[in-house]
Amino acid sequence: MSYKVLYRKYRPDSFDNVVGQDYTVKMLKNAICSGKNAHAYIFTGPRGTGKTSSAKIFAKALNCLSPVDGNPCNECDSCKSFKENPDIIEIDAASNNGVDEIRELINNVKLVPSNSKYKVYIIDEVHMLSTSAFNALLLTLEEPPSHVVFILATTDIQNVPITILSRCQRFDFKPISINCLVDRLSYVCKEESISITDDAIKEIALISAGGMRDALGMLDQLSADGNEISLDDVSNYFGSVSSKVINELLTCIEQNNIDDFSKILGNIKSSGTNYSVFIEKLIYELRKIAIEIKSSKSKHDFYFEDVYGMVFDLNECLCNININIDPYVLIEISLLKYFDRSNRYSNVSSSSESKSVTDSINNVVIEKNVSKPKVINKKVVPFDINIRINNCFVDCSKEIKNDVSNKWSDFLGEIKFNNINLYSLLVDSDILAASGKYILISSKSSSSNELINFNISNLENEYMKFTGNKVYFCSLDLITWKNVASKYASDLKNGIKYEFKDDVDTLLLVNDDIINMEGTVEDVGKDIFGSFDIK
Repeated sequence: MSYKVLYRKYRPDSFDNVVGQDYTVKMLKNAICSGKNAHAYIFTGPRGTGKTSSAKIFAKALNCLSPVDGNPCNECDSCKSFKENPDIIEIDAASNNGVDEIRELINNVKLVPSNSKYKVYIIDEVHMLSTSAFNALLLTLEEPPSHVVFILATTDIQNVPITILSRCQRFDFKPISINCLVDRLSYVCKEESISITDDAIKEIALISAGGMRDALGMLDQLSADGNEISLDDVSNYFGSVSSKVINELLTCIEQNNIDDFSKILGNIKSSGTNYSVFIEKLIYELRKIAIEIKSSKSKHDFYFEDVYGMVFDLNECLCNININIDPYVLIEISLLKYFDRSNRYSNVSSSSESKSVTDSINNVVIEKNVSKPKVINKKVVPFDINIRINNCFVDCSKEIKNDVSNKWSDFLGEIKFNNINLYSLLVDSDILAASGKYILISSKSSSSNELINFNISNLENEYMKFTGNKVYFCSLDLITWKNVASKYASDLKNGIKYEFKDDVDTLLLVNDDIINMEGTVEDVGKDIFGSFDIK
């Protein structure tokens, strides 16, 4: 018997064996149990998360003669003949993406199943269909014969037309958690008598980035020689970097050991490790250290400010992938500034006191009427937040905000292809308020708001290309926005008028009478901004 690769051998044959998709599995099983089956489904999510496997299980369960708790019984004639069943049609849209193939499918849809309750079409990578093919599929997908069920699968839901999505029940498959991957890999290793260390299993789970197929494929490759699989084997084979090496690198920073630091970083680069994988692992370790510092359990001699700064500096390295500089040079320069910490904190008398002082740096320091730049991650925001908020409020209106909001998604679509770094910062942003020359926005992530403000010129230049008008932006977190908007609504009700101020390239910290303002948003403010509720 020929050898079958692990990801095929351990492909789930029932919903109970699908890993890491509990909610989706529950909904699909409920559909089988209740008999309330839709005519079209679309499964979306990253590769290797169970979309096609779940589609096959669902198709089998639909035609099963005796389903058990929403699962196919795998014992009846329909289940046993599933692979040879002519009523289960699998189509690879990547290679059958033309309108002619879809027209042939539409013609065959009219034929009744030969020996099953339902004729099920599983169209994989459906986003690869051409525009004309999608258009040809529309009517049939909306009103297929009662004996037909469509199951579409895609890794790129953004490229599926909304007209298709609106005709399907959508199920999102999320990346499989590390713990679920570790448990499944451990089970497979036990079944296959594969000798492997716990660290190696966890490393495979980390590298696979939530994909079970990738994880099993890596395990299959590593187990070929029959020897015990170690952490070093995983790192060497797949261009990863172990947690041990990451910690050695961080220790060099702690101890100001520049020589060993450069040597370790050079070894990581020469081993073929992708720099994005390295940054991801490094940020993962820094996150653990940050949590330990805040819970007073840290064994590292790091200040929270250092960890905070390194994370955002490393993230900025990822944002600069398109410039003509070796990424590892950027990483090295970014981390070198965290050496010789004693000089930077020499004014602090004791270790415990120093951590207290540096931790306080991460809180927003509010100073009223002090012309002092706000430093975030050792950078200065290149504009005055107070002035931009004030100037936006001078002549903002709900109509202008609605007009900007209507165009915002088109603007994001434009920069998605020509400025992906900016797009990644703005992808979950919303318009808070807008006037003729000023726009206030907010991202769901506070760190993204800071990064947007650091790159405000980039945003303003792209927006001017899009609209032809020079507009000034400012990004606020939602709590700050609720407070400043509440104060503005109160001032407006009391007859206080806002006047334009000069917008200079310096930054005054937001005054405490704005940030610390408490109270309910007045109806007069809602007439201008809409709801202030934080969702």
